[in-house]
Amino acid sequence: MTHSLVSAATLLGLCACGMVGIGLYGLIVRPDALRKLLSFNILGSGVFLLFGVIGRRGAAAGLEGDPVPQAIVITGIVVAFSATALAATLLVKISDAENALPDAGREEDEA
Repeated sequence: MTHSLVSAATLLGLCACGMVGIGLYGLIVRPDALRKLLSFNILGSGVFLLFGVIGRRGAAAGLEGDPVPQAIVITGIVVAFSATALAATLLVKISDAENALPDAGREEDEA
């Protein structure tokens, strides 16, 4: 008879907390907007995983499975995907606008 030291739910919960920590670290430390967007997505994925683990632990404990956490996670994934697409599009537009503007300050400094 073998006993595991850590259950699957505990391991997934720890991974979710690690993802949230990595996402927060990236949001705080990284100055680039694209890296902040990716860090925010990692943070959100950790939160979704944590919600899934919480819903799973209730079902594994013998309680009836609750579909509400699953619905919240699925809705959150869809909203996060659309928000990421919008933010990435805005980053591309901002980058194009910054590259298209002439540097008026440099011309005045050289003259």
